[in-house]
Amino acid sequence: MDKGQTFRKLHEKAFIIPNPWDIGTAKMLAAAGFSALATTSAGYAFSRGRPDGGIPFEERIAHAKELVGATDLPVSADLENGKGDGPDSAAETVFAAEAAGLAGCSIEDATGDPARPIYDFPLAVERVAAAVEAARSLKRDFVFTARAENFLWGRPDLDDTIRRLQAFEKAGADVLYAPGLSDVETVRKICSAVSKPVNVLAIPGFTLDGLREAGAIRISLGSKLSTAAFGAVRRAVDEMRATGSFEFARQAMPFDELQKLFGAKE
Repeated sequence: MDKGQTFRKLHEKAFIIPNPWDIGTAKMLAAAGFSALATTSAGYAFSRGRPDGGIPFEERIAHAKELVGATDLPVSADLENGKGDGPDSAAETVFAAEAAGLAGCSIEDATGDPARPIYDFPLAVERVAAAVEAARSLKRDFVFTARAENFLWGRPDLDDTIRRLQAFEKAGADVLYAPGLSDVETVRKICSAVSKPVNVLAIPGFTLDGLREAGAIRISLGSKLSTAAFGAVRRAVDEMRATGSFEFARQAMPFDELQKLFGAKE
């Protein structure tokens, strides 16, 4: 199997797909035994000292290619709203993702413009259809994920979200994703409304077993591992400034373990 076929096969049962933001975290997660990885647009942007949405498309592709080369695992990329607004740019996004060696990618129906945060329904569906057509034209398998972003942009309209996901499914998307869901019952309603695998963004309170029972197949972490790392650094800073102590280092991953993980020569 090529990586796209391997990635597609994973969607036969529920699994966690974690989100590294650099080569080191990709290698660490691969060594931990995960079966696939996904990029995080926010995690990578934060690591570069920029806000989510602040990374140009070509840099996002270069970053994805870097992670593809870091392990042997299939990698899917969070490519935000893609290369541009139109259907043609959605297709170009898929071609660029395949050229980077990715096993799949996702495209959002969020515009990146706070004044009009979500693409109008017809355009959103046209973009997905164009991306699907591009994916089907490739010589190897490629798993395309269509995202409905209402809940992340202050529009918790479940009916419209389901309408969009159903239209994306009809247009041929392989995986459906509505990030920002906050309870298992909403996850259940979405999963029961479509027949394609559903990706769910993990939050505290969710569990793999609970999401599996609700019908979810792929559970991603988005930026949560990266923000957890930033949180650990902030707690260390707060401790040093408040008490002048360094107890935070007791929770650090051992230096020698990282040396071994990254293959340093003795």
